[in-house]
Amino acid sequence: MDVSEVVLESGLQLSYAERGDPSGPTVMLLPGPTDSWLSYRQFIGSLPMSIRAIAVSQRGHGDSTKPPSGYRVEDFAADIPPLLAALHIERAVLAGHSGSCLVARRVALDRPELVSGLVLEASPTTLRDHDGLKRFVQETVADLEDPIDHHLARSVIADTSSDAVRPELVDQLVEELLKVPARAWKEMFAGLLEYDDVEDLNRLAAPTVLVWGDADTIVPRSMQDELARSIPEAALLVYHGVGHTPRWEVPSRFAADVTAFVERVSRS
Repeated sequence: MDVSEVVLESGLQLSYAERGDPSGPTVMLLPGPTDSWLSYRQFIGSLPMSIRAIAVSQRGHGDSTKPPSGYRVEDFAADIPPLLAALHIERAVLAGHSGSCLVARRVALDRPELVSGLVLEASPTTLRDHDGLKRFVQETVADLEDPIDHHLARSVIADTSSDAVRPELVDQLVEELLKVPARAWKEMFAGLLEYDDVEDLNRLAAPTVLVWGDADTIVPRSMQDELARSIPEAALLVYHGVGHTPRWEVPSRFAADVTAFVERVSRS
């Protein structure tokens, strides 16, 4: 696995990890809020070398540039077309997790010619005015200051994973989360409370697979059913006994499903 950086025309530098055949079909992996590319390390290693996998630390995350502002869904989505161009990728499957599924969907809506498919892992429909997120913002994010508290970082990772996640991976994820500045947390989560693309979902032309664990305590089954009804070419895969982050809990199974999906859309 190669770790590198790319500088976009805007001057923004993004850190990413890459593995696989540069001439093969591409899947670009967009980690959820506060996660970096490292959250996909184990998953990338489970993919066949015939697939070009690129995991990106989005702006404000990991070792990528941390501008003073620009952490809304639309800002993250606007970075993807120039990133694909910089890496000489004409079309890719975009895979998002949790809040970053909204980013992947935004790219597919705005630039459908760039997106060959969508993998939406634990995707919400919308988080606009979501009671749980509002409470998290009011009680935790609103008063955040740098440096981010280590105990808070560990609790966020614990709330989005399970006991099946290896302790050493949890430690790495915590260290990556601590790199996200307080200003990014505040604008990012405020943006998630405002963003809503539900009325546009029927315009999504890309084949889509929804992956959801029925032990997910953050994103409910009702959201998956609504997405499956609203997105024209969507299929829902339910992982029994799995929580909010299937790729951490069952990386081999998730990799097999993503591989099958990428290979199918690359043939169409």
